[in-house]
Amino acid sequence: MAGFKTSLKDINIDSLIKNALSEDIGNGDITTSAIIPEGHSSKAVIIAKEGFILAGIPYVERTFKLIDSSLKFRTKKRDGSMVRSGASLAEISGDTASLLKAERVALNLLQRLSGIATITRSFVERVKGLSVKILDTRKTAPGLRIFDKYAVRVGGGYNHRFGLFDGVLIKDNHISASGGLKKAVKLARLNTHHLTKIEAEVKTIKEVKEALSAGVDILMLDNMSIEKMKRAVEIIRSTGTDNLIEASGNIGIENVRAVALTGVDFISIGAITHSVSSADISMRIKSIHAP
Repeated sequence: MAGFKTSLKDINIDSLIKNALSEDIGNGDITTSAIIPEGHSSKAVIIAKEGFILAGIPYVERTFKLIDSSLKFRTKKRDGSMVRSGASLAEISGDTASLLKAERVALNLLQRLSGIATITRSFVERVKGLSVKILDTRKTAPGLRIFDKYAVRVGGGYNHRFGLFDGVLIKDNHISASGGLKKAVKLARLNTHHLTKIEAEVKTIKEVKEALSAGVDILMLDNMSIEKMKRAVEIIRSTGTDNLIEASGNIGIENVRAVALTGVDFISIGAITHSVSSADISMRIKSIHAP
């Protein structure tokens, strides 16, 4: 069976937003059509109802403009800003029906992305002053990965590989299916571009040594205790190679600094995208102009 192949250049932001709008609107907004007459115009304000790191304003503007290009959108706060409860984030004016049709999809995006940026920033702040980078994972909402990963960057984190197509990461199931770590690494070397970095997941000190012997470029220390992680880092650094080290698995806000202090280069945290709490944001119609 042929694999599904894609790349970032194939991902069209407009098509993703249009799909979301189609899912919500279907063949028409029956409530708005029944209540709001043609020619009715309004000004709406998007308001923060709690404090958070803002992310997703450009996508919100695009959502409204895809519904109705004549809408006027005024950005009040920029992505990356720390906003307070009650802050006005954007103003949109124009056809009232268009405002109402775009509202939910726009807010869903803004709420989720701001939540991701906010939790990412909290992790980044916990490791402040240390030479470690907070990474995301592929544990994103299906179909929303490009948005989720954007929000991670807004929050001060960094992106791991976008998908299966742009990086080699040999995990436990690859190892089991191929007949062992060394064999998996060898096959990856033979069947990928010679400049491709090979990363392998390791869970024990024995596997760390095996991965080093196999010649991997990056070691992912998966679900290791702090003490075992320290030992693994010592062994890797003692080789004098330029291997990079990533920590992953069961890492939360309460222990991320302890993990960083072991000397790893990267800490990947699935929770910043798969367990995010959306920011509390609403849209309010502030003024109307009836026909």
